[in-house]
Amino acid sequence: MTNRLDHATSPYLLQHRDNPVHWQEWGEAAFSEARERNVPVLLSVGYAACHWCHVMAHESFEDETVAAALNDRFVAVKVDREERPDIDAAYMSAVTATTGHGGWPMTVFLTPEGEPFFCGTYFARDHFLRVLAALDEAWRTREDEVRASGTHIATSLAEALQPPTPYAVEPAALSSAVGLLARQFDHVAGGFGGAPKFPPSMVLEFLLRHHARTGDAPSRDMACRTLEAMSRSGMYDQLAGGFARYAVDAGWVVPHFEKMLYDNALLLRACTTWWKVTRDPLAERIVRETADFVVRDLGTAAGGFASSLDADAAGVEGLTYAWTPEQLREVLGDDGPVAAELLCVTAEGTFEHGTSTLQLPTDPGDPDWFAEVRRRLLAARAERPQPGRDDKVVTSWNGLAIAALSGAGAAFDRPDWVEAAGRCAGHVLDVHLVDGELRRASRLGVVGAARAVADDHGNLAEGLLVLHQVTGGLPWLDAAREVLDAARDFAADDGGFHDTARDAEPLYLRPRSAADNAEPSGQSALAGALVTLGAVTGDAAALDAGARATAAGLGLAVREPRFGGWSLAAAEALVAGPLQVAVAGSGPEADALETAARRSPSPGLVVVRGEPDAPGRPLLAERPLVGGRAAAYVCRGMVCELPTTDPEELAAQLGGASADGGR
Repeated sequence: MTNRLDHATSPYLLQHRDNPVHWQEWGEAAFSEARERNVPVLLSVGYAACHWCHVMAHESFEDETVAAALNDRFVAVKVDREERPDIDAAYMSAVTATTGHGGWPMTVFLTPEGEPFFCGTYFARDHFLRVLAALDEAWRTREDEVRASGTHIATSLAEALQPPTPYAVEPAALSSAVGLLARQFDHVAGGFGGAPKFPPSMVLEFLLRHHARTGDAPSRDMACRTLEAMSRSGMYDQLAGGFARYAVDAGWVVPHFEKMLYDNALLLRACTTWWKVTRDPLAERIVRETADFVVRDLGTAAGGFASSLDADAAGVEGLTYAWTPEQLREVLGDDGPVAAELLCVTAEGTFEHGTSTLQLPTDPGDPDWFAEVRRRLLAARAERPQPGRDDKVVTSWNGLAIAALSGAGAAFDRPDWVEAAGRCAGHVLDVHLVDGELRRASRLGVVGAARAVADDHGNLAEGLLVLHQVTGGLPWLDAAREVLDAARDFAADDGGFHDTARDAEPLYLRPRSAADNAEPSGQSALAGALVTLGAVTGDAAALDAGARATAAGLGLAVREPRFGGWSLAAAEALVAGPLQVAVAGSGPEADALETAARRSPSPGLVVVRGEPDAPGRPLLAERPLVGGRAAAYVCRGMVCELPTTDPEELAAQLGGASADGGR
């Protein structure tokens, strides 16, 4: 046998194609071989930007001794968690249940029937060799016991995979969630919990929506404090824009340097809402820089967006991004010490080997000087080894980017961002829809075989619906409807959704989670998109389906709001109305009304603009001009106020900031 990853579409799998381990992709061929040889399966799951995945690969999978042990006694299967989130979710549940924690690389040993019997994450080389020897001995001498253990784990997890009881979508539940978050809030550094600290993007969106609906000051303060802290920290790329995956410390000083598309898309959307709520100049700068980063550094030639930038460069984590005072002086001359003080670059270092991450606790006194400093440092940084890029285009994450760029582009009058979102949407629909079936990912224009999961459908539909609102393009609305119609195959009995379709490849259990982690769960993504579709079109059935799906996720969200941010955000949209604005008319007057609406932070607000009774635009039906002038119609819960021709009055109706941008 030989390594069989040469024809993989995943950059992560291609990183392992030259390993002496006889890797193969997940599929019936691997399990058939395991049954024929009567040996266990090693399932190794990771992703291209994962630092510790690279470490384990170098220590173990490139080692001839480890490879010999694996090849002789196991069938080795390598999976990209980003390409097959269903496999990742199913087996990660076993890892967390049996070890108490999860993470990547994920290392699971399976029976030839796919049942997990030994689980872990990263193993150092010598430890891994001992594990391989012990499991091989156990399988050869006590196979029945090992199989029984796998069956017990699989059965127990399947029984435990019962969704929480649906919870009523009502204001009291949302206020309760805010109270729980307040008790977990880090009042010193922002965010929630301790180290490692992850960007709580969906929770922040919920808190900002809650403040916009209720005027609750603690909600606003928690969100703004966290967003400002992250934006001024080592988590944020102070030279090129964009956020790293997470911080290894509670103070956001040292990031895990990989940059993920989904993080930056979700944070771009949250920062846009931050600006709508506060008109903070820092929020505006972070929106502009992050959107430019996504388009510039993650955009692919075909129009989609790449998945990530690696944590490592030339095998060293953070090599591209960390600085010493001497390096600053080499680039900046006499400006070096001033820049070092401003950017928290110290002689002792805040990172490794005397280097420091760049932070910006306070704004510079001379913005023009700092702009030149950034330009020079960025030019010098470009000469360093650069992180690798995983140019796989994932449906779900591209949907998040479409929504974020469309919304930010409309709020900040950046048609180039909206155009980038449109190119992305066109690419995903052209390449990822195969005979009416949505696929998970593609690379270099070649679509993979893996079917889309629930969050692919929900996040893509949401992106298409935001793009439709901003551009007026009916094809985006039609495509969103088709994507959500297909999501019926994921439906659960309680109104929520499974992660996989009913006819998807069977695993040892059918994964389903209402928990939002790094990105929206499939259930909350679909819930939010259905609420948006119902609001945009006035479709009562879609709105009802969205409400039922949101309720199905709230049972978890009200108990553990840190893991229910997107469900809570969807619930805010429902409790607020939903809120609809139809701008009827054209010309500068309609432009001013549209701008006022799009800059409102009102939760779940949908905005549609066009001529009265425009075909295919239900919200514009029977919405005439007023006295020959463009007019805005505001409706909450399908109950409408009198139309207005005044942008200031429209802003007041929406409860947001004034149309001229004042606080």
